[in-house]
Amino acid sequence: MSDTTSQKLLDIQNLSILLPDGADRRYAVEDISIDLSPGETLCIVGESGSGKSLTARAVMGLLPGPKVRVGDGAINFLGEDTTKVTPERLRDIRGNEISMIFQEPMTALNPVMRIGDQIDEIFRFHVSMPAKERAARALQLLTDVNLPDPAGIMRAYPHELSGGQRQRAMIAMALALEPKILIADEPTTALDVTTQAQILKLIKELQQQHHTGVLFITHDFGVVADIADRVAVMQYGKLVEMGTVHEVLNAPQHPYTKGLIAAIPKLKPRAAREQSKESVLSAHGVRKTFGSTGGFSLFGKKDRVVHAVNDVSIEVHRGETLGIVGESGSGKSTMARCLIRLMDIDDGEIYVGDQEISKLDRKHMRPHRRRLQMVFQDPFASLNPRIRVGQIIAQGPILQGVDKEEANKRAKELISIVGLEESAFDRFPHEFSGGQRQRIGIARALALEPDILIADEPVSALDVSIQAQILELLDKIRKQMNLSMVFITHDLRVAAQVCDRVAVMQYGKVVEIGPTAELFGDPQHDYTKALLAAIPGKDWQTEDVA
Repeated sequence: MSDTTSQKLLDIQNLSILLPDGADRRYAVEDISIDLSPGETLCIVGESGSGKSLTARAVMGLLPGPKVRVGDGAINFLGEDTTKVTPERLRDIRGNEISMIFQEPMTALNPVMRIGDQIDEIFRFHVSMPAKERAARALQLLTDVNLPDPAGIMRAYPHELSGGQRQRAMIAMALALEPKILIADEPTTALDVTTQAQILKLIKELQQQHHTGVLFITHDFGVVADIADRVAVMQYGKLVEMGTVHEVLNAPQHPYTKGLIAAIPKLKPRAAREQSKESVLSAHGVRKTFGSTGGFSLFGKKDRVVHAVNDVSIEVHRGETLGIVGESGSGKSTMARCLIRLMDIDDGEIYVGDQEISKLDRKHMRPHRRRLQMVFQDPFASLNPRIRVGQIIAQGPILQGVDKEEANKRAKELISIVGLEESAFDRFPHEFSGGQRQRIGIARALALEPDILIADEPVSALDVSIQAQILELLDKIRKQMNLSMVFITHDLRVAAQVCDRVAVMQYGKVVEIGPTAELFGDPQHDYTKALLAAIPGKDWQTEDVA
């Protein structure tokens, strides 16, 4: 916890960050004041565009380009205003005194340098140390962040490591010079829940050892509940609320904070619904294997076979939402693609109703495609940027033989159903926000009036308030159209609120399946127990917040 008797490590006073001419507002960050003490964790929370990441980058002197710049205010590090120091002094502070962990280590790490060389480079630039001592120190840092085989990691390139391993390597680099301030910008957003829990525990342990001040940027209130001493809430570049973690999470004052917390899916599963016994989709003994030969592996294996889906059997009933949960590499997204025949299976059977579809060729599969539709994870990559929204939605029915005029009429109806304005019909995807694009993706999937909707992480790329709107929309559409849904997610809070039953996948197998309330209330498999135990903020009940 914080040591408020010490001099403040960081004291940001009336900071404003200007945006380029022509932007939708003048300031990215406007007149904010926050401070950080030794040993304290201050979480800055807010949605996309709130200015939280730009605030962190301003502290590091890493604002993107000359047109996005500090317009006013001071950033005092131990009493020294870093906005007025020379570039040389700023580099010295940035290397020795303040370090940063970025959200995506794959883009922050040098892809053509081994991990050991990247850590060594930090020492060579900032301290006078013999090569042998630098190597020993790098090895110790990788050991400290609990990486397996630190010597092997030293020799590895970033692409040879998992996401969690890359993030640990970046933390090791950030801590190399024992900085007084560690800035963590969404460091666990792309990580699985168990890996995230390990990384948060690691940051906390290292902070306690070195009495480091941590400025933690996040949109996840569960993470905030677990690690914060104080919380600053930002909206549209302004600081709207600040207080202790208990004050902000349990008695929020600002309407925006209240709205964000209200939008967080509750961990308590929703009430069970009466289910139809009619089977609309089933899979029996499905297997999908990926193989690769040649290439280099960190552990010396040159041939690798991945059993992505290994003897999986599931059944989805009319009007039911079946969740498939698991971490990266569990096989859940591969299973989704097998169900919709975007991938051919190696073994097993898939039925839509009583029609076996897994062995149909493309010609004979086409009539059945309308019954199975998919909503993809990335609303930015899944829409053709060159054609208008109306055409995107109408395209499927037209290919299935529906008259163009009728298809366009249906597209306009669907635009209204998913909550978009009528003018969306004639606009291009780039003119919409992420949440609006996901609504377009849902409208496209519904255009063929499917029996089954397969949603692959449909809200993971969205802010919490937009996520809540999309989840509400999907449930409303499911009720209106009596749809069945397969909902793929790594977020157990989302699964608790959306799914009637949940299947838990690990290493390609379903290790547990059952009604949501039973699975959350009395998990049987050790892996399910580990997933539930790792949920950030699991002891903080959002339903108790006024």
